Amino acid sequence: MVNRKLAGAHYGLRDWAMQRITAVVMLVYTVIFFFFLLSMFGADDYTEWQQFFGKTWVKVFTQTTFIAVFLHAWVGIRDLWMDYIKPFGLRLFLQSTTIVWLVGCAVYSIKVIWG
Repeated sequence: MVNRKLAGAHYGLRDWAMQRITAVVMLVYTVIFFFFLLSMFGADDYTEWQQFFGKTWVKVFTQTTFIAVFLHAWVGIRDLWMDYIKPFGLRLFLQSTTIVWLVGCAVYSIKVIWG
């Protein structure tokens, strides 16, 4: 039987990869969105924005980016709680609160993007 510690950030390569992959997704979305903004510089009305964000591929890419943001935030905040909050009960409360908050944000993002 293997004894696992309940404290400490011992996730290593998985967390490192998650942070890098989600950062790349966010970077790609930001660059594409920046070029979209440049192309919309002279837009006269809101309908052009609605048409662009009404496309399914844009919604999927936007939702994927939001999910990447939430995963990126989870890894960073979870590691912060594990590294700096020593009392187990407080750390568990903060991690649970963070999970509830991020899941709520994810649900709301689905409602906004697809609703």
